[in-house]
Amino acid sequence: MRLENKVALITGGNQGIGRAVVDLFAKEGAKVVVGDLAEPKEKFGANIESMRLDVTKESDWQKIVKDIEEKYGRIDILVNNAGILTYEPITECSLESWNRTIAVNQTGPFLGMKHVIPVMQKNRKGAIVNISSIWGTIGAPGAAAYHASKGAVRTMTKNAALTYVGDGIRANSVHPGITHTPMVDAQSEELNNLVVSGTPMKRMGKPIELAYAILYLASDEASYTTGAELYVDGGFLAI
Repeated sequence: MRLENKVALITGGNQGIGRAVVDLFAKEGAKVVVGDLAEPKEKFGANIESMRLDVTKESDWQKIVKDIEEKYGRIDILVNNAGILTYEPITECSLESWNRTIAVNQTGPFLGMKHVIPVMQKNRKGAIVNISSIWGTIGAPGAAAYHASKGAVRTMTKNAALTYVGDGIRANSVHPGITHTPMVDAQSEELNNLVVSGTPMKRMGKPIELAYAILYLASDEASYTTGAELYVDGGFLAI
């Protein structure tokens, strides 16, 4: 019960890493609100409810934060997990694709923090976990918009950590390596195998392995941790 009685808002929680986080947080005692556009493929368990959220729309953020605060009185944890993956290099990336990737991966976490932080400030406490990527720190061929968005999440998290530390709010980022999720599985097998071959553990990560890292940063066990980057990547960045 590491999150007993805490209220957590998790974006993109219907599948993949987000779903693993949702289920784990509920198991650890949190009241979990899932913000997502789609309906979950599998029903949620106890203490989990779903609310519609398009992370790119400020009006959606305003509504979900208002609804959660009215129902629970606070938001203790925000996990900005919703994201999309595109592999186009700069010269082949359309402006439409670029804008969509930036909107979901970068603007989404910005809007989440913009509207959740004031609620946390009222209680003088809160934990924000933004999901970046190993490709928010290092480069790889292609995936220009994805790199740009995840790099922005990395540094934006540090900005939030320093700006709101006096309000008792912690902000940290988690950087997954290649992980077995529907988003990754939708990419080419050849490309995925190439990334796995460059991973010292020679396998993809499991969503639950990321969820436990996110749980640590969201819990009071990480009370002295803010502005940090936690890499869960099978040793990829140790090379």
